[in-house]
Amino acid sequence: MNTTKPFMSRLSALLRKKPFPISSPGPPLPSGILVDEEISPVYDSKYFYPAKPGEVLGDRYQIMVKVGWGVSSTVWLGRDLQGHIEEPESIIALKIAKNNASSAGHEREVEDHISTADPSHRGRSLMRTLLDSFEVKGPEGSYSRLVYPPMRESLSMYQRRFDDRKIPLPLIKTYIRALLTGLDYLHRECRTVHTDLKLENIMVSFEDPAVLADFMNSQLENPIVFKFDSAGRPVYQSRNDFGPLKSLRSIPQLVDFGLATRLEEDDDWGVWPIQPDHYRAPEVILGNGWQMPVDIWNLGVLLWDMIEGKELSRHIHDQKGRYDAKLHIAEMIALLGPPPLEVI
Repeated sequence: MNTTKPFMSRLSALLRKKPFPISSPGPPLPSGILVDEEISPVYDSKYFYPAKPGEVLGDRYQIMVKVGWGVSSTVWLGRDLQGHIEEPESIIALKIAKNNASSAGHEREVEDHISTADPSHRGRSLMRTLLDSFEVKGPEGSYSRLVYPPMRESLSMYQRRFDDRKIPLPLIKTYIRALLTGLDYLHRECRTVHTDLKLENIMVSFEDPAVLADFMNSQLENPIVFKFDSAGRPVYQSRNDFGPLKSLRSIPQLVDFGLATRLEEDDDWGVWPIQPDHYRAPEVILGNGWQMPVDIWNLGVLLWDMIEGKELSRHIHDQKGRYDAKLHIAEMIALLGPPPLEVI
């Protein structure tokens, strides 16, 4: 089921009624306050592109408002100035990778493969993959730009919209079916392991195009807060709250394939550490080698987090906050009993 085209058609109609403006920057923040990517202990200004609202990249995509960041990229909403005739100025999400982020090229290759393996499979629509990609020269080298359809938010933020962080069980059941269909496509048709499933890497679609249109049109009244870091790079404060839910009609999609691994043959095995600490599968911890089932373990533990509103594994770090594999295995045994003999 492809819902992107109808959504973008309705969104374009809404934006044409009230063209989206470019918001002027607000007053600068004090230099001592850390903003977004600056919070990362490995932040280095020279690796990040100095993006600013209104800038046009690749002679096509105009940056509008920052909606996210990570240790290796920033994410912006913008508009495609070469949109289709019936859908002018389509809204897109633009991921700007650091100039030393080797994962950007890998992410492109994996997503190109995922997008074409079998478009007729029902799970294909549960993968958010690239619309476009290109390189742009900056003051410190070349930066990869990855263009995606816009999404409302990650499940970690979506979860906070419900009492006690508990998403209604009927909705979770719908999501389970969708996510398993998506993983079936990823594993069976693409021979690819995601390896990094977490609430932040599952995003939900906009339940109504009016949510995104209202957000974009509201930017004029809310100047974008920014600062200059110690090297003079502008750092804008991201805005990622699109407001109250209009309905529960959102569709989940798997995103961020920067750490995904293709296992093309049945006898291919991964042996290196993968997965977020809390979601690490036993075979990964023990170094037994892993294949597609690690994503299923990962999803199972993640679903507990969604249903209960808290993490299943809560005693896996030592007193200094470092991940401890022995503690993790001990907690698994306490919860589930001894591991199967073949695992040992």
